[in-house]
Amino acid sequence: MRHKRLDHRFVEHIPERLEPGVLYVSMDYATSAHSCCCGCGEEVVAPFTPTDWKMTFDGETVSLRPSIGNWTLKCRSHYVIDRGKVIEAGPWSDEQVEAERRRDRAAKARFYGQTPAFEPAVQPAPVKAAPGFWSRAWRWLSGRS
Repeated sequence: MRHKRLDHRFVEHIPERLEPGVLYVSMDYATSAHSCCCGCGEEVVAPFTPTDWKMTFDGETVSLRPSIGNWTLKCRSHYVIDRGKVIEAGPWSDEQVEAERRRDRAAKARFYGQTPAFEPAVQPAPVKAAPGFWSRAWRWLSGRS
């Protein structure tokens, strides 16, 4: 990984030209974008939705979950953004990528109430209810967020 750290910038609109080493976060559009951390210069977009990425801001740093897998880019880089640090994750085989794409399609279909195309290799993942306001507030106050 060329970039071992990403500084975050909260913006309304993602700029046309992405500065390397910067994670742009638009809460208005519930998305983030950055220049690929491998240094190839490709734009990487991670939308925040119930079935895509989750962003956490701890008051100082930003984390994204799950990992960023750039399977459609030539570099095929794979990394996690954890509290501003870029942690390289191992490469995935084409079979692993396709299995994840099937899982993702099934998760979206379940969440949005659609019937997915028959995909026998996909095991439905249990849907975990999001914690309520008081649970989140308690976790934040107790420092367990």
